[in-house]
Amino acid sequence: MRRAALQAFRTARRAPVWRVSGRKPCAVSFSSSRVHTLRPAGNHRPPFIPATLQSSMHFRSFSIALISTAVASGAWYAYQGNNSQGSPAGALNATSSSQLRTVATSGAHTDSAVENTRRALLVENDQFYTATLSGEQPLLKHTDDSDRRLLEMLTPEQATQKLRKNEESYLVNRGQGVVRYDIVQVPSNSPIEDDHAEKIVEVPTSVAAASEGRANSDWMFWAVFDGHSGWTTSAKLRNVLISYVARELNSTYKAAATDPSALTPTSEAIDAAIKQGFVRLDNDIVYNSVDKVLKSNSRRAAAELLAPALSGSCALLTFYDSQSKDLKVAVAGDSRAVLGRRSASGKWTATALSEDQTGGTPSEMKRLREEHPGEPNVTRNGRILGQLEPSRSFGDAFYKWTRDTQDKIKRQFFGRTPHPLLKTPPYVTAEPVITTTKVDPSQGDFLVIATDGLWEMLSNEEVVGLVGQWVEQQRSGAGGNQAWLKSWFGFENKQLPVESSQATETDGQRRPIRQAQYDIAGAASRFVVEDNNAATHLVRNAMGGKDKDMVCALLTLPSPYSRRYRDDVTVEVIFFGDSPDNRTVSVNQDATASEESPKAKL
Repeated sequence: MRRAALQAFRTARRAPVWRVSGRKPCAVSFSSSRVHTLRPAGNHRPPFIPATLQSSMHFRSFSIALISTAVASGAWYAYQGNNSQGSPAGALNATSSSQLRTVATSGAHTDSAVENTRRALLVENDQFYTATLSGEQPLLKHTDDSDRRLLEMLTPEQATQKLRKNEESYLVNRGQGVVRYDIVQVPSNSPIEDDHAEKIVEVPTSVAAASEGRANSDWMFWAVFDGHSGWTTSAKLRNVLISYVARELNSTYKAAATDPSALTPTSEAIDAAIKQGFVRLDNDIVYNSVDKVLKSNSRRAAAELLAPALSGSCALLTFYDSQSKDLKVAVAGDSRAVLGRRSASGKWTATALSEDQTGGTPSEMKRLREEHPGEPNVTRNGRILGQLEPSRSFGDAFYKWTRDTQDKIKRQFFGRTPHPLLKTPPYVTAEPVITTTKVDPSQGDFLVIATDGLWEMLSNEEVVGLVGQWVEQQRSGAGGNQAWLKSWFGFENKQLPVESSQATETDGQRRPIRQAQYDIAGAASRFVVEDNNAATHLVRNAMGGKDKDMVCALLTLPSPYSRRYRDDVTVEVIFFGDSPDNRTVSVNQDATASEESPKAKL
């Protein structure tokens, strides 16, 4: 058995390997005579790794030798792993992406009479193969020098449980233009590097007393944070960013309230306050922490204080003033906010309220070249100094500290050699770009904010159309906790077409990886509505929708391998509308993970 597996491997190594151009590698899913590819997600560039994932991508021919390799090696490993436990070996059979069809080889076979079969993933040298495992033998995670592992594939029920594990939903009854918001996180990294924060703040008494019409008004915040090189920066933002911004807003509103000619601050003054909150926090993370560490001269203090500076995080913060109905979106990085709104034609429209800020965004490239003249490599291959993708972020001190500071920290505590192209830092800033949109709650507007793990898989129009589809499905069974929907949405039950957008990548919006790489027809046929949480609904469809094998495979892949095929995903969906005013925010149990109900965020 082992000899057959080794011979198949030698044959496969001579077979051609399909490669797809781009910044990421591809996953390969093969059946008896064809394969199809799914381009992985993420900010790193590991070498090309084939894997068995299911997708609606175009099919390409593939050598039967590689298929035989997967089957023979899988069977040999199952045999070896189970013999080590004294159990009989079971057959491991490669299957197609849409059917459980067996590939016949001399190295493995299956008995059609066996009823107990389970789906599995064979993980071998960073390659992934789907398979059907027969019999009652245990699925071992034993590894040898070639790092083979056999993982049992999640069932559709287990995949759903994993999708919904971190979902939250809140009903807002404050009569201020927001009726509900849904949240979900699905990790790829372990621990997840994404984070999020939400807060509803009653306008301070000192501000409300001096301003007409501000009784019982709210400031509402929602934020998502896309961490990289670790989780510490995004966790820091979760804890304190809203507080930093709220303090600046409080000062700005109070100053305007004492001015008889103003009473309320201008939009520009509010933008300046939000920017000040972002910049002050990043200065504390990146620069003030160094001063404290040098004074303490302690490696322990350095490890604790510098952690959020050494990693990094993008940040997207939305601020809604319930009195003015202004929605401000502040972005530092490549997370995205998209507004869904009904047009006069009755169709849904998707309006991007942010720009993806990377080393490949034209506006950011222009800014960086103007700030760093004479440095042609300030952006290279769409990345800052050829390495970091986001051009605005918190932390990422190696792109902000001077060479002297980096050398001093490395010499006295720990660190790495400064980037060889480092000349005139900082190259990265946490100052956000802010947009302002007037929200009309009576029209059923909704907002989707998410880290780039969602936008790598779905377009703006697909996201808005999916939420619209979900709303119609909810309306058809509205009742109980879904009563919010009746007051929020008064349109007739009909199809929810999305108006096509003429936006291009030059507009600052990158297309999803799968759409940029492949010409996909009939994508809407992949979508499904199965979840009561709108954010979970989006993530399910981003990972395959109706293609349950694709959803199960993507969610089965363990960290760190999963990072090559999907990113951490954090999604929030905020529904604007008219609601009763009993000054409460309550947990929506129908769309919240039941294991541990979160507290309403006031």
